[in-house]
Amino acid sequence: MDLYGLIGFPLTHSFSKRYFTDKFNREGIKESSYDLYEMQTLEGLPDLLKNTGGLRGLNVTIPFKKEVIALLDDLDDSSAERIGAVNTIKIFADGSTKGFNTDYYGFRQSLTEWLDRRGESCSNFKALVLGNGGAAKAVQVALQDLHVEYKLVSRKEGDDTLLYEDLTEEVMNAYRLIINTTPLGTFPNVEGCPSIPFQFVTKQHYLYDLVYNPAETTFLKNGAEKGAVLQNGLKMLELQAEKAWDIWTSEEDMWSI
Repeated sequence: MDLYGLIGFPLTHSFSKRYFTDKFNREGIKESSYDLYEMQTLEGLPDLLKNTGGLRGLNVTIPFKKEVIALLDDLDDSSAERIGAVNTIKIFADGSTKGFNTDYYGFRQSLTEWLDRRGESCSNFKALVLGNGGAAKAVQVALQDLHVEYKLVSRKEGDDTLLYEDLTEEVMNAYRLIINTTPLGTFPNVEGCPSIPFQFVTKQHYLYDLVYNPAETTFLKNGAEKGAVLQNGLKMLELQAEKAWDIWTSEEDMWSI
């Protein structure tokens, strides 16, 4: 039996097990299983890798996308090393591990497809990236490669980073693409929401929430009230999951974004 799974905490919000279980059934993939390995710290990862026979790959979610790098044998230099975060681990037959980042692919592809359906181009936008965690790193690199000018927005001051209180009407008018990379609003804490000034959101704004459970977060609901164009993170999840599957089942030990 080939085993795959997800590590992180908490995992009550994750659709990954359902997604891969449905994929295995739909595509007739035999002798494969996907499980959730919830852990509050990464201290349990070495034991999981050592003692779980047949483990072929893992997804990594909050809060371990950066921290897990120190425990891996190798990094893909075109994705994980460049971004500084890992959301996919390939486990080789000899037990060695290699980290990848498929969030980049999932976000970039879903963003361009979304804007294309709306008759828009990435080059028409400047973006605000809410949050500065592991998912935000992948979003930043994707925006750089798409030549989209962006600003990070965080609760903490930093180089070239805006605070939420810096989001004036002028700033909001200039940055029409707003991307939430924080977990705020994720089930079961569905009331959570980044504290942007929604009074300045208009029909010209595009709000992309990487959260996919619930399908319509408070962030998106608030944007809908102002007539903004909306996208949740489900398509990104599906795209990054399929890319992870390609990595796990490829005979090659290299992969490029």
